[in-house]
Amino acid sequence: MANDDLGRTLRRLRRLASLTQEELAARSGVSVDVIRQLEQRRKHSARLPTLHALANGLGVELTTLLGDPPAVSSSGENDGPRFVAVRRAIMPVLWGPQSGPPGPDFTLDKLRGQIAEGWTQYHAAEFDAVMTALPDLISDARTATAWGEDHDRHAGFAALGKALQLAGHVAVRMGKTDLALTSLERATDAAKQSSDPLLLPMVVNSMAWTYQRQGRLEDALHIARRAAADMVTAGHDGTADGLKVWGALTMSAATSAARSGDYDGAAAMMETAEREAARVSKLPAGGDNRMVSVFSPSSVRIERVRLAVQYGHPHDALALAKGMRLSKDTPPSWRTWLLLDVARAHTDIGDAAGAVKTLESLRRVAPTWMQHHTLAVAIVRDLWALPNHPPGLGPLAQFLGVNE
Repeated sequence: MANDDLGRTLRRLRRLASLTQEELAARSGVSVDVIRQLEQRRKHSARLPTLHALANGLGVELTTLLGDPPAVSSSGENDGPRFVAVRRAIMPVLWGPQSGPPGPDFTLDKLRGQIAEGWTQYHAAEFDAVMTALPDLISDARTATAWGEDHDRHAGFAALGKALQLAGHVAVRMGKTDLALTSLERATDAAKQSSDPLLLPMVVNSMAWTYQRQGRLEDALHIARRAAADMVTAGHDGTADGLKVWGALTMSAATSAARSGDYDGAAAMMETAEREAARVSKLPAGGDNRMVSVFSPSSVRIERVRLAVQYGHPHDALALAKGMRLSKDTPPSWRTWLLLDVARAHTDIGDAAGAVKTLESLRRVAPTWMQHHTLAVAIVRDLWALPNHPPGLGPLAQFLGVNE
């Protein structure tokens, strides 16, 4: 994979984990000379098995090392005007003017619908549209917290919490995890003043994900487990929405456990989550699915595939993925991740033809996402280095610029 930022990211993650180059070499099985060359940017690329080993040695997801599909426009601006506006909305100026009353066309139902649409766009990787809408959504939600009767203000805080949670997710995708935590901390404050008992654990789950991205695995595991246990104690797992939130927290805890080296413990948690996911359809229906954590038999199986392939069990991953039927409420982003993970599993077992076939499917369903994702490029680059190219690899290599 060619990535000018690989060495810089590797050095930052190694220091965050308080590891010397020699200690990372011992943990990962990658020679200290390769690590040194990457960090000094004398070497700008590494094959996929080496990148897997480095990520495992650091205790992070491979995409933390490589980068997610960027939440940026095609111009490539990482801190363009849209994101600057989101930053200002998350952190408004100190002692700024107080917002006036809502306009005549304002309704909480309309605002909730707009925030829900923002979450739909986020899951579809339509990041420009989300960033364009977020400043007004956050501003309108803040206004709703300051005016009206108590029940309206509580509902306004719920809307503000969901808008700030969404802003935190966008900030993570931009690689701004500190800003994400600021937004999520403010979302927790809003959640505590809201009328939605499920909002706080949902925001906690987002914070656990952000901690994972920073390599703070113990912190992520702790808060996810605590929030899930608190939900059971309070009896909030007895509805469809409540069970979804509990399930998402449990999957998050399993991910942190796996990245900490406890793959067996993580697998056990995921098996429990998959059994519980079957109960969702049997419980009283909740509200707008777009505003609740993603949790279903399909999402659990997708996450089990991801964990298996990330932690060196590609045959398990392919067995789990075989014959999967995704539910209608599975977000597009989860579908694309599944295809990418299956392609990685095929690559890891030496099945180049299977990898190409899966990548062709990924190109059909998410071409822009695929072009931006450095892991997809890394897989195709590894396949392109093989002496015999399987049918279909040439067009993929050309599409991603690998054959140049």
